[in-house]
Amino acid sequence: MKDRKYAIDGRTGIVHGATVLLSPHCDRRPAGIEIDLLVIHAVSLPPGEFGTSDVIDLFMGSLNPTAQPGYDELATTRVSAHFLVSREGQIFQFVSILERAWHAGVSVFAGREQVNDFSVGIELIGSDACAFTDHQYDSLCQLTKVIGSICPRITGDRVVGHSDVAPGRKTDPGPHFDWKRYFASVGS
Repeated sequence: MKDRKYAIDGRTGIVHGATVLLSPHCDRRPAGIEIDLLVIHAVSLPPGEFGTSDVIDLFMGSLNPTAQPGYDELATTRVSAHFLVSREGQIFQFVSILERAWHAGVSVFAGREQVNDFSVGIELIGSDACAFTDHQYDSLCQLTKVIGSICPRITGDRVVGHSDVAPGRKTDPGPHFDWKRYFASVGS
């Protein structure tokens, strides 16, 4: 949402201008950990469909196990991300960036395991099979800048895809994510 202005409260880790829905799927970061990585993901539920309601329900722990085939297993999964960006560019926040969201799973970056401990996770509604929208890039870039304002160690070389921290297990955000466009927009 290009005309929307976002700001982050450094005391709470909440982004003003985002739709805030606090997920129970989070916990405290380990003591002394500095946030220094941004992980970009892609998600669609059901697979290949780009609504936000089922993803929101998943992150909130309220996914209806009978709504779609395969949801019975997903409904018991405890997963979240700090943010979700819809195809229209709407930003939802599920976890304060000061807390640990459960987005990366088994993961490693630069020899450090437990990526959730020191990262912020942003999910984009989408899949490996198609491009992301202009609205998503606009909102993602604004959000990246806002996060960077209180997490200055998140620099261009510390922004990665889920596939980078969980190779062989994850492929998102996939081949259609335009890293060149993204980095040009955020000034990295």
